[in-house]
Amino acid sequence: MTSSDLAPAAPWIDNRNELATWLAPVGPTAVVGLDTEFMRRNTFYPQLALLQLAHDGRYALIDPVAFPLDDVLRPTFADNPVVTVMHSAGEDLEAMSPFLPDGPHTLFDTQIAAAFVGMGLGISYRALVAELVGAELDKGETRSDWLQRPLTESQKLYATLDVVHLHPVHAILSERLVARDRAAWHAEDCARMKRRASEREGDPQPQRSFKAAAEWTPEKQALLRRVLRWRETTARELDKPRSWLLEDAQALDLTSNLPRDAAHLDERVRGTRSLRAPQRKELFDLLQQPLEATEIESTAPVVGHPVGDAKRAINEMRSVIDLLATQLDLPPGLLCSRRSMEEYVMTGAWPEALEGWRRGVLHERLAGLLPG
Repeated sequence: MTSSDLAPAAPWIDNRNELATWLAPVGPTAVVGLDTEFMRRNTFYPQLALLQLAHDGRYALIDPVAFPLDDVLRPTFADNPVVTVMHSAGEDLEAMSPFLPDGPHTLFDTQIAAAFVGMGLGISYRALVAELVGAELDKGETRSDWLQRPLTESQKLYATLDVVHLHPVHAILSERLVARDRAAWHAEDCARMKRRASEREGDPQPQRSFKAAAEWTPEKQALLRRVLRWRETTARELDKPRSWLLEDAQALDLTSNLPRDAAHLDERVRGTRSLRAPQRKELFDLLQQPLEATEIESTAPVVGHPVGDAKRAINEMRSVIDLLATQLDLPPGLLCSRRSMEEYVMTGAWPEALEGWRRGVLHERLAGLLPG
């Protein structure tokens, strides 16, 4: 039997009063399933198109296009220790950030929980429901236009089913987390996900993702950082995709080979959709402005591809991590990503991503493997 054969009714809520009425029975220690549908076409921020809720056998489809959500959700989800159950919540949290800027009070991410209980890293919601509940979810509306109105009955059914099974999945995973003594680790990773989603200014060291700049001088790396941070800030202000202002390749090219003048810059960025005259002037001024010593000193060096002793150290660490992951019955990538391992080996500084429970498990075992 497919899940659609058992789909419950979910009222369509398109005004603040009806939503407040639906939320009224949700107590401060309740468990609420939540999902969103959003579109990300021509904007920096995801455009929230639908909010789906599940609580105590009740379901609802909320239309954020019809009315502003503002602070109507905050008393329930942010001000009280309600457990909000979501699957792979990162982008959903970002879509909800205008009215839940710090995310829900207590997040329970089912994808993260599944990884902690031995179900693999990055399992899909469909596979998780099939495994734990025995229901088959339809994938037919995955690429729907969720901003269209009215939504089709098929879209509404698909959206409702995305939250119908969150409660039983939560119950099963919670029990398994406790049985494995992994509940605290899971809660820590969910809190980390909330912090990442609530960042208002993006990565303060975006140049670290550009390995092509690893051999550049500290001055050039600092200039690349300046340009990338400008791109981030401007994209957020204009609500346009980063690439509409400047492609990654353009950022590298302009930084490594400065334009001779404003006309030369215009020639090299021609066709970039959101880089209008005011933004081109800002960018040109940024490229020409001298770097101060503090700006260079505050720029984290770009980590290149490991070679020699560094590569050997990474291989040794990988063996240790794989063994530990087997002993703990965790996916190696959940325990330590390759990016974090490379950052540690190349800089010698313990990565922020490995703080918390991971430091207690890994630091003593990995510190002695750093290249001399």
